[in-house]
Amino acid sequence: MRLTRYVLFLAAGVLARPVLGHHSLATEYDLNRSVVVAGTVTKIEWSNPHARLYLNTGGSKGSGVMHWQLEMASPNLLVLNGLKIDSLRPGDQVTVDVNPARDGSNLGYARKISHSSH
Repeated sequence: MRLTRYVLFLAAGVLARPVLGHHSLATEYDLNRSVVVAGTVTKIEWSNPHARLYLNTGGSKGSGVMHWQLEMASPNLLVLNGLKIDSLRPGDQVTVDVNPARDGSNLGYARKISHSSH
């Protein structure tokens, strides 16, 4: 049985600015745009000041694999919002709502993640 779990992350809104005061998310990411990235988790780093999620996408019907690096909130904030250190594992299929990088690279800020449970 497939169970989809949604985890919400704070973006660079008024509430997040004090927590993320060391840099502005709006400088690196386009907070007025959102893209959906679906792929396979290759790695997750639980480190301060931000956790990072790495995904591989594409690879079907002749398209090449794209590697995405997604910044997330701090590990403490992720835990407070219900994410556990083992909630995402390499090989998991996920769909992520992302604020994309302003420079067009495969970087983004993860706002919402959905995945099948283990």
